[in-house]
Amino acid sequence: MPAKRARRKEARPGELLAAALALFVEKGYAATRVEEVAQRAGVSKGTLFLYFANKDELFKAVVRENLAGHFPEWNAEFEVWSGSTSELLQYALQEWWERVGSTPVAGITKLMMSEAANFPELAAFYESEVMAPGRSLVQRILQRGVDRGEFRPIAPADMQHAVYAVLAPMLFLMSWKHSFGACAAPIEVIDPVRYLEQQARILLHGLCAPRATTA
Repeated sequence: MPAKRARRKEARPGELLAAALALFVEKGYAATRVEEVAQRAGVSKGTLFLYFANKDELFKAVVRENLAGHFPEWNAEFEVWSGSTSELLQYALQEWWERVGSTPVAGITKLMMSEAANFPELAAFYESEVMAPGRSLVQRILQRGVDRGEFRPIAPADMQHAVYAVLAPMLFLMSWKHSFGACAAPIEVIDPVRYLEQQARILLHGLCAPRATTA
């Protein structure tokens, strides 16, 4: 019996984070109460506070567990990538969709876009833990392509805008999925895999350096 209780105690943080993620996505940050999170996880509010000091800290833990925690692995993959940068960019989009975009955590991005102005401290946290690392990784991919002569030169003043051009399709997909896409009869059905494939083709058409031609 004690061993069973110990296993249950070890699982509680994960259960609380899963319950919190589901409720934050369903109701938004402001409307979610810690009592609801505890109830959905099957514990008391007091038990929740043993692991997380308040709702802000609970939200931050959800973001770190489901979003920010991916970046060390993704940066490590970048370091050892041996293929072309075009392949790397396509892989990055596909990997993001499989690990983030297609999962419930995609709703956190829509939540932040909707509520960031009301919670500036959480917005600053999200920028530091998710947005900035994401922009940095995309910039490293683009700069790799430029350095290897695969992509056209990108002026320093334009790099930030090029990064956002890569990120924009992903932000759109997450917003669509948790707005119009969540309707019982969506206005239009978007195949996310095909959408990202098309976005990659369009981006690479503009990024790739022209091939040298022989006379």
